[in-house]
Amino acid sequence: MKSNLLEQEVRYLKGVGPKKAMLFQKMGITHVGDLLAFFPHRHEDRANFKTIESVSPGEFVTLQGQVVKARIRPLRSMSLFEVIISDGTSSIAAVWFNQPFLKKIFKEGQHVVLSGVVEYYRGLQIKTPEYEFIEDDEDETIHTGRIVPIYPLKEGLRQKNIRSIMFALVAEVRGCLQEYMPDVIMEKYDFIDVDTALQNIHFPESLGLLEHAKRRIVYEEFLCFQLGIAKRFKDNQKATNVFKVANVAEGVRSLCASLPFELTGDQEKVIGEIVEDLNAESPMNRLLQGDVGSGKTLVACTAMRCVIAAGYQVAFLIPTEILVDQHCATLQQFLEPFNIRIGALTGSTGKKDRKSIIERMQQGELDIVIGTHALLEEDVTFKNLGLVVIDEQHKFGVKQRANLLNNEHRPHLLVMTATPIPRTLGLTVYGDLKISVIREMPKGRKPIRTYWVGRLKEKDMFDFLKKRIVQGEQIYFLFPLVEETEKLDLKAATKEYDRLRQTVFKGMSVGLIHGRLKRDEKEDIMRRFKHGEIKILVATTVIEVGIDNPNATCMVIEHAERFGLSQLHQLRGRVGRGAQESYCFLVGDPKTDDGRQRLTVMTKTTDGFVIAEEDLKLRGPGDFLGTRQSGVPLFFLANIMTDQKILEAARRDAFYLLEHFPDSDLRSKMLFNRENSLELSDINN
Repeated sequence: MKSNLLEQEVRYLKGVGPKKAMLFQKMGITHVGDLLAFFPHRHEDRANFKTIESVSPGEFVTLQGQVVKARIRPLRSMSLFEVIISDGTSSIAAVWFNQPFLKKIFKEGQHVVLSGVVEYYRGLQIKTPEYEFIEDDEDETIHTGRIVPIYPLKEGLRQKNIRSIMFALVAEVRGCLQEYMPDVIMEKYDFIDVDTALQNIHFPESLGLLEHAKRRIVYEEFLCFQLGIAKRFKDNQKATNVFKVANVAEGVRSLCASLPFELTGDQEKVIGEIVEDLNAESPMNRLLQGDVGSGKTLVACTAMRCVIAAGYQVAFLIPTEILVDQHCATLQQFLEPFNIRIGALTGSTGKKDRKSIIERMQQGELDIVIGTHALLEEDVTFKNLGLVVIDEQHKFGVKQRANLLNNEHRPHLLVMTATPIPRTLGLTVYGDLKISVIREMPKGRKPIRTYWVGRLKEKDMFDFLKKRIVQGEQIYFLFPLVEETEKLDLKAATKEYDRLRQTVFKGMSVGLIHGRLKRDEKEDIMRRFKHGEIKILVATTVIEVGIDNPNATCMVIEHAERFGLSQLHQLRGRVGRGAQESYCFLVGDPKTDDGRQRLTVMTKTTDGFVIAEEDLKLRGPGDFLGTRQSGVPLFFLANIMTDQKILEAARRDAFYLLEHFPDSDLRSKMLFNRENSLELSDINN
């Protein structure tokens, strides 16, 4: 019964039909199994409504009552629709701005349920509440007098519609779902069975059973995902077609001996972990995370040196063309004593040069090829690829990473990121990788002093910056946009460039760089800035990652509240790369609590790991790395930040189950998992 029903198209369910089926499809729901796994994002206890006389301003409440009055009140520049609701204990106003059509919907005497935040303005009111009308006995049974599910819906579907459809469907499958979770897991966590969990996640019999249902489903979502990660991890460990790297220790020793400086303790530790990987029987699969300027590229060079000395090639995948050029120069500097041949391949590489580079790769005449997404094209192949290094993995995709590794002989993999990954995110996005961390900064680096500057203090900031320029130092001015738009009230880089060079810094050399410039123009500007010919560089986020100028000591970020914490930290990391004292000025007057909190955090710490944790709390995992590109898993109910203990338990259990029940194919049997149900990318939770 289960497979037949779950595979049935939702359009054939009672109350759906072709029109609603199209709306469901937009949310990724096409089959009954998808619909059953479309969980409420919250519940309301409509068996015990709060009375109006007991509510207080600031509370989120759900109230029921009768419509006493419904009227439109004209204001100077808009209209206000007001409904007065009474429950016998008191009354409260519900108000909507510029929605006069509601006058046709609300009628005196109607029984209505309202949900929203109570505020006080000439009396108690709820602004723009959610509302439902209770009209008949069925409504009393399904939509009130019980704990009621509230689903995350798109326009065109109403709560009452989907609740009625779901109520009938859940009743139909009651008692028909067979338990598939192993007894060892059920007993370990005292889980309720799958049938009871399904019933109570949609229409809970009690708040206690609702919590039991949530706990089981959250665990199952994590377990399903972690089983996939565990399988990839174990498959990688079993791989025997790995490139054997001989004399690893000698390769590392010779490179370190050629350096004019000492390694930090963290660099030495991580290099030791990489050496161990290269000596193993299975391919390296490692994530190297470290703060901006911590020396990750040098660590990667040790792996490159060893692999090349053993006769293999290296692919170095970089997110932007500017960084390709910079990394070429950095690698040449570190690897110069070893006569290593380096090539570059980007989207701007001419046809003739591209053909020549690919031929040299295929003939083994290039040891390292540094490139952007151009390295991922189908005709790009190596003669003997032994190591793939990816810088800022989250700017690519998980599938793109797999494309480079899909060879007859599996290359070693080293992924690098300057965006510190909080532990919970690491267990999901990078759960199949071993993780190395560099926290220690090179000797001589000073913490960057960071200040939040309001508009009234800009003149003081400009006076300070002029003094730094007179002392021979250089400045970044960063703006979120290239050109102003009517929709966004942000200072644009092109307009501010003109203002700064004509007024504030008149007589001083000011340059402008952004993503719309041609490659040779960008290169010329960066060369002039690097050599001190340009003192003030006005830029967009094209300089976010990797631009290295030790003489740049000041970073000014306009509209700083518009950036995420991790991005602000990356931008700040463009200064403080030399021995001088460095400064970062966050300019803005944020209007939201989140904006103010971001700027406050930035002024209190320069620790990228602390900032990453705060950023994850503020923005969530999808926005933190960019969901579609990063491979951040999206779950129905599970939350990697609040459910960390369950996540870690599911990860341990996944490895245990894979070892003790290798043939069970548990993932395919699970009802509450992404693969058997809908993609969540279009559902607003």
